[in-house]
Amino acid sequence: MSVVVVPIEKGGSGRKFWRVNVSGQSHILVRYGEERPENRYYVEIAQFLAHVGVRVPQVFFHDPTEGLILMEDAGGHDLWAHREDPWVQRRALYQRTLDEALLLHTRAHIAESRPHLQQSFDAALYRWEQNYFVEHCLQRHFGLAEPDIDRDRLAEIAERLANEPRCLVHRDFQSQNIIIRDGGVCLIDFQGLRPGLAQYDVASLLLDPYVNLSPAERDELLGHYLSGLLGAGRPKESEWLELYDLCAMQRLMQALGAYGKLGHADNRTHFLEHIPVALPRLRDVVARIPGLSKLAGTLAGLR
Repeated sequence: MSVVVVPIEKGGSGRKFWRVNVSGQSHILVRYGEERPENRYYVEIAQFLAHVGVRVPQVFFHDPTEGLILMEDAGGHDLWAHREDPWVQRRALYQRTLDEALLLHTRAHIAESRPHLQQSFDAALYRWEQNYFVEHCLQRHFGLAEPDIDRDRLAEIAERLANEPRCLVHRDFQSQNIIIRDGGVCLIDFQGLRPGLAQYDVASLLLDPYVNLSPAERDELLGHYLSGLLGAGRPKESEWLELYDLCAMQRLMQALGAYGKLGHADNRTHFLEHIPVALPRLRDVVARIPGLSKLAGTLAGLR
């Protein structure tokens, strides 16, 4: 029997991953610690998502005492790896990804029971994302001691989003968390699953700073998602898109805050490379949201 173990570098979750090949059969071994409580619920959530029909890796073994998970190897090709493919090929992959998101957003709530979920997207969490952006991006990265950012209006937006009907959302729905396998897609890193707005996941994917989608490509993919979502009893497209912009702002703030923290506080400087990509996308979104002229001015002055 031959055993080959290869470490996998993966994101900023605090977990460690290995690809374990035993006599030609490959599995993924994960070790997690207690510093991020959501990691211990990964297995429970994986089983829940599989039950409602969302494609996720199968879990074979879990030792919660040691923080060990052995699960199916869904493959090493994520959506990010296809970022340079011709659009006709990428479009099909993105459409399948959005179809999986639609399944999560519209079917997961009908399950008889739910796993342990992370904090629901409420006003406090939306404000936390805003403050995370201010602290780690505007202040720590750009050196703005007291940035002018329309705080009252941002607080109103947090309350507005918190009062909207919620579904279950992935919360980190970006290209490196989508595995391409057998022509389909498989979701990973879903331990942050929680009640929230579908627009947050869709914006996470379409405005993902790790890849470059043109405005026309984003519009085409947004139309694909909406064609599956909008119908009898669904919100009007104009109302959905208004919330999409607000969620896009929140997601980009969260991402920029994370890049600043990981890059400066955690000394993982490669994350800072994504700030010049995410920042213009935040500028574009903020420009479409009424009442954020001060924030727009602050963003305009950053380079």
